[in-house]
Amino acid sequence: MRTFAVFLVFVSVLWAGPAALASPVEDWMELSASGKKNWIDDRAYFIYKFTTPPRMGTVILKVQAFDKSGKKNTSFLIQAEYGMPSMPGAHDSGRHDLSLNKAGNYLLPLNLVMPGEWELQLRIFKDGQEVFRGRVQFDV
Repeated sequence: MRTFAVFLVFVSVLWAGPAALASPVEDWMELSASGKKNWIDDRAYFIYKFTTPPRMGTVILKVQAFDKSGKKNTSFLIQAEYGMPSMPGAHDSGRHDLSLNKAGNYLLPLNLVMPGEWELQLRIFKDGQEVFRGRVQFDV
């Protein structure tokens, strides 16, 4: 009987597929402009910017997270991926964790290999749960 119950649980997870493991964050938010606040929830926000204007070559993405009082918050895991929407798969970066430096900034080098429109996608996790998903398009 116990084996049958385990089997039923296993089959129900297989039947549900990826939806059973889906993030509670369903929609992609359009990010505010570089240097502007993007609210994660009612208690925290982040600001992203490029250390230099996006151009061909390596550009550093810098993300700073804050609580609502303006104090830096380094308790998040932030992931990013980027690519060219006009050429799906051709220059996609894959998902990368941003590195947290001593100053409490999240950093990721972006390798922009050709001119055109690019899309940056950010995912923010708190305690293993995705709490924010946003994207922005920019030109090189």
